[in-house]
Amino acid sequence: MPQVKAAPALVSRPLPVPSVVCPSLVVTLTARRLRSHGHLPSRSHISSCKELPSGGCKELEMSEYSAHAYGENAVAEEQEEEDGDEEGEGLGWSKDEIDAISALFDRPMRQKPPKPPNPAKHRALPLPLPHKTRLPAAPAPKQHVRLARRASLSSRAPFSDQVRKNPEALVGIAREIGALPPERDASAVLNRWARFLRKGSLSMTIRELGHMGLPDRALQTLCWAQRQTAVPLFPDDRVLAATVEVLARFGKLKVESALEQCVPTASRAVLEAMASGFIRAGNVALARKLLELARINGRTLHPSIHVKLMSEAARTPEGYGLAAALVDELGDRPGLEELRPQDCTAVMKVCVKLRRYAAVESLFSWFKESGGSAPTVVMYTTVIHSRCRDGRHREALALAWEMEQAGCLLDLPAYRVIVKLCVALGEQERALRYLARLKEAGFVPTGDIYDSLIEGYAAEGRLAKCRQLIRDAQSAGVKLDRRLISRLSEIGSGPSY
Repeated sequence: MPQVKAAPALVSRPLPVPSVVCPSLVVTLTARRLRSHGHLPSRSHISSCKELPSGGCKELEMSEYSAHAYGENAVAEEQEEEDGDEEGEGLGWSKDEIDAISALFDRPMRQKPPKPPNPAKHRALPLPLPHKTRLPAAPAPKQHVRLARRASLSSRAPFSDQVRKNPEALVGIAREIGALPPERDASAVLNRWARFLRKGSLSMTIRELGHMGLPDRALQTLCWAQRQTAVPLFPDDRVLAATVEVLARFGKLKVESALEQCVPTASRAVLEAMASGFIRAGNVALARKLLELARINGRTLHPSIHVKLMSEAARTPEGYGLAAALVDELGDRPGLEELRPQDCTAVMKVCVKLRRYAAVESLFSWFKESGGSAPTVVMYTTVIHSRCRDGRHREALALAWEMEQAGCLLDLPAYRVIVKLCVALGEQERALRYLARLKEAGFVPTGDIYDSLIEGYAAEGRLAKCRQLIRDAQSAGVKLDRRLISRLSEIGSGPSY
């Protein structure tokens, strides 16, 4: 039962104490007016019940003892009510006063300005690591890398599936074959794994043998697969294409005389593997002949083969003519939608070497309009470099801003091209800001970046800035151009080495 506090002026006179106190007592006090506590009700009942030894309970009701005391209380109450009415009439508010008070509440309350953060307690964020902040639109990895990352092999799958679909097991077979002594054949290892292998499994093993520089072991693996009858592993274009590529890469494929007979009958995968092997071996003439025979016989190869061949031919000035012819052929052939972003970038780099800057712009516009993936930072960098070589520095700077607005994460070649672009425009301060961003991103500036900045400040006559950049490069362990340092030392602006 909730407890109610008794008012101090509840009774005008002290109550007499009863001579006998009952163990169980219910007291009901009635008051006409509670002067000190106006929030309590006009009648207040305070009850208390306690058990008697005999189990009985009595109730006592007490009020004012005399009528005289009751009359005095009534008169006092009436006097107080009249006084309260007079005070209420005198405290009335006029309409203007009420409007003035309401206007005070309508004003917006002034708020305390936020406290600035304490720089001593602020912890700076760590610098982004370049290898962890690469763009997701990177060149597609190898097929076995995708398979290795994909957790598609369950522990409950048959052991044969865990071998023939597991890249680690297939690469392990190649390492076991590579560890054999020269006098032993590759069949000594393959016989133990024969019952777990299926068609196409050995293609990865053969490519791994090619990475290990063992073309003879790759040929022995192909011959062993041809002899299997219990579990047929051949004919298989994947195994044959992998073997042909490895043999062509190491010059072990003797098909020059029979190339005309092979092209009409061989599959597309085998022809592309043969061309890739010739290109990786540096045999540009034989790869060019293979492409010509494929065109004559109406065989269509992937455009990436043309891209690989023109990139290999453009390595030396002697191959610029062949590279230009391949660029024209690639522009005339259909099926350019199969080109990947890295293929388009490779063609752009070849066109920059050939000084065919219009072809770079045309290919870049076609790639953006094709609706495929967005241009990568490598493609943007190549086009910026092309415009710089063509003398269109303002357009190159606009493309650099477009690249940053697209959210591309700049890499070291991109920073290097943009710094050289700013120096060519005479904006050395902007180039210094990009140099600071390069360092914040975790890259180490190269010598040609410092050389470009030093040359730009030297052209303006700011020799003190040149000395500061030289000291920064020396502290970072960057090797500068000796001819530039000697030229600066002659005019007294830098130390001589």
